[in-house]
Amino acid sequence: MRRKKHLAHNRSPLPLPDPSARRWFRSKLLAWYDAHGRDLPWRKTSDPYHILVSEVMLQQTQVDRVLPKYLRWIERYPSFSDLAAAPEEEVVREWYPLGYNIRPRRLHSIAREAVGQYSGQLPEDEETLKSFKGIGPYTAGAIRSFAFGKRAAILDTNVARVLFRVFVGRGNPKDHAIRRHLWKLSAALVPARRAFDFNQALMDIGAMVCVARRPRCLVCPLARRCCSFPFNPEKEE
Repeated sequence: MRRKKHLAHNRSPLPLPDPSARRWFRSKLLAWYDAHGRDLPWRKTSDPYHILVSEVMLQQTQVDRVLPKYLRWIERYPSFSDLAAAPEEEVVREWYPLGYNIRPRRLHSIAREAVGQYSGQLPEDEETLKSFKGIGPYTAGAIRSFAFGKRAAILDTNVARVLFRVFVGRGNPKDHAIRRHLWKLSAALVPARRAFDFNQALMDIGAMVCVARRPRCLVCPLARRCCSFPFNPEKEE
């Protein structure tokens, strides 16, 4: 009997935070971001193409490596039309030394599709964005949030780590059920106002405070209500 109850408990859905907890989380995170957020060039534009370039470059690549390449890339290919007109192999050469050369090829393909079907622009609705090869749920959310000002959820590695530690605390964050819950959690937390800043703040606190191996819990503004505080790596199975 005990075994059955335990299994039933494991199948029960994880709860979402109540409105009061959501407001607290947003308030603390945005106040921290206002004081400590990183000054990055792609945060000074709402151009969907520039946002897309930064997001593709940041996949599996550290910010300090992306910064100089991003600036040179935007100077070399300032629009979808400019990128689409360039030969693919030239585009791949320009990508060096970021690596993972499937990324520039996909970016080039997106540019050609945008020019060919959408007059050199990106659509803002989620399903059409995800129809582009190379634009998945995270990138679509980032474009909708950062370029179009939509209340869109994002979930990259840093964001997932923050949300898992603060609101879940135990289990494997890569488990499919937990991953689905984190997407729901991200969507529930995005505020109607300052969605851009909120999502950028989530990424920053994951990159600067709630880091993978040695999180800086003592200076984290979310520590008071964090399910993982004080951090114990054994809880993340």
